[in-house]
Amino acid sequence: MKKEELASRLARQAGVSPAEAADQLDHVVSQIIANLKKGAAAQLPGLGKFTPGPRWEFEFDPKGGKAPGRRGKR
Repeated sequence: MKKEELASRLARQAGVSPAEAADQLDHVVSQIIANLKKGAAAQLPGLGKFTPGPRWEFEFDPKGGKAPGRRGKR
């Protein structure tokens, strides 16, 4: 999935413009990269986490499912 497609889906679900959703997506990615550069893990609730090291890795959450406190579409 391309960034534009993801931003479009996020925009529909959150009720914001695609541009605002793209900005928020950029912010999340920037925060993940900043954490990894500092040697800290970056958690994505309900999905897994990025872990620092010589080669950044992503570990999927074996439980899967949704983030706590979230219920379906809004």
